[in-house]
Amino acid sequence: MMSYKTVRNRASSSITIEKSEFIGVICPVRTNEEAVAFIESVRAEHRKARHNCYAYVLKDGFISRYSDDGEPQGTAGLPILDVIQKTGLTDVCIVVTRYFGGILLGKGGLTRAYSNAASLAVNAAEVVEMLSGYCLTIESDYSRYETIIRCLGEKGARVDKTEFTENVKITASVRAEICDELIETLTDLTNGGISLCKSDELTIDFS
Repeated sequence: MMSYKTVRNRASSSITIEKSEFIGVICPVRTNEEAVAFIESVRAEHRKARHNCYAYVLKDGFISRYSDDGEPQGTAGLPILDVIQKTGLTDVCIVVTRYFGGILLGKGGLTRAYSNAASLAVNAAEVVEMLSGYCLTIESDYSRYETIIRCLGEKGARVDKTEFTENVKITASVRAEICDELIETLTDLTNGGISLCKSDELTIDFS
């Protein structure tokens, strides 16, 4: 499973060019349905805007879509898509809303404006790298708890959840390249006295 870059949360920025306001909004999306829902939500926020142009790229299926939404062909959707591709992002959608200011920008001016607005939206977002990894669930008696936690920390694993019941149950995220070594080390340190479950391979934000 390949690592990839995306954004953590929705972010926006705006720029005014020749009295037209261009508002760029970026959002993480994982499916066509999520992308369409996001685009429609931006349109609903800006019902009076002349154009709501967009592009999105999805990891699953290597899908990319874009729309000029009434602007001259190739002046809006493609420049937005180009920004996404050049920044190496995936599972993201960018919508650039234009409030027309009465001055025509020409094809070159429009292309630059939509590209700039999309770039500003990316700059406003928190970019995160999703890495290949696994979720480990470790169950043990309390006598081994500190040993397990120390080992996880030394190997760079992240403890996501700890449940203290009759036994202690630890859920941790582990990078793919160290997972097998970590499991072997934990088994050795606890003399096999733990119950361990490994998930299928995932892409995880370790930041």
